[in-house]
Amino acid sequence: MAETLRQPEIMKKVQETLRMHPPATLLIPRKVDQDVELYDYIIPKGSLILINVWAIGRDIMFWEDPLVFKPDRFRSLKLDVRGKDFELIPFGSGRRICPDLPLALRTSPVMLGSMLKSFNWKFEAGVEPKELDMEEKFGFITPKAHPLRAISSPL
Repeated sequence: MAETLRQPEIMKKVQETLRMHPPATLLIPRKVDQDVELYDYIIPKGSLILINVWAIGRDIMFWEDPLVFKPDRFRSLKLDVRGKDFELIPFGSGRRICPDLPLALRTSPVMLGSMLKSFNWKFEAGVEPKELDMEEKFGFITPKAHPLRAISSPL
């Protein structure tokens, strides 16, 4: 909601939000079934690994200007959040993919769209959209460091 209020012209675009602000920072831990060589590292069989989805969404190897919220990047990219494209896996992948993925993909746009289309929104006390603090707290989930404070009024 914060990104959308900050840039109202992008209300219809959701994948960029999931790239920059995944529902959870880390995916469910996984155990390596066999020795794996990844770049110049050997991950031994039986190791417990954590996948940092938040960092993947900000990796300059995958994303041009990764810290900039640009929903239009998905017009030319054929990436999907359903676990097949490892650059964009906010709900995980494989056997441990989030079981609520179908529910989230259906309800999130409806809830956000309803809130945005049913009310006029403004920021408190003269805050300009581009000045909105988007800093996050690091943890299992990544809430905003300073909560969004927006005032709604009926249309």
